[in-house]
Amino acid sequence: MGAARPGKFRYDYPRPALTVDVVLVTREARPRVLLIQRKHDPFAGTWALPGGFVDEGERLADAARRELQEEAGVRIEDPEQLYAAGDPGRDPRGWTVSVAFLARVDADELKPLAGDDAAAADWFPLDELPPLAFDHAMIVGRAKTRLADRAV
Repeated sequence: MGAARPGKFRYDYPRPALTVDVVLVTREARPRVLLIQRKHDPFAGTWALPGGFVDEGERLADAARRELQEEAGVRIEDPEQLYAAGDPGRDPRGWTVSVAFLARVDADELKPLAGDDAAAADWFPLDELPPLAFDHAMIVGRAKTRLADRAV
């Protein structure tokens, strides 16, 4: 290990970038999920879950709430940790691990408004999604399973 400055620790192995994604699902007979249309590459113009990079020293749930607010203008209280996605190649920018969160909401209480790096924000039926960026279709699939398990 190389010399480190006092009070600093340096790892000798590579570390992934850390991101969060939010699966926000409505409480309706035919549930919908909130998606944002990406403004920038990778996947510019493609629909995706709201999410982004975790800031240094930021709690994961706080990052999920912040990204949802920045990209879709929506505030939530208690997102539930759903899944950690870290397969190699899931993000063309490099090695990225994303912690996905799930939350249920009443759609009529929220008015999504695209912001930050989102070109648009809209609700889509959970059973009729457009093609999604990254591995977000898999993450939405895990959310569907979690919700179905609770309905039993």
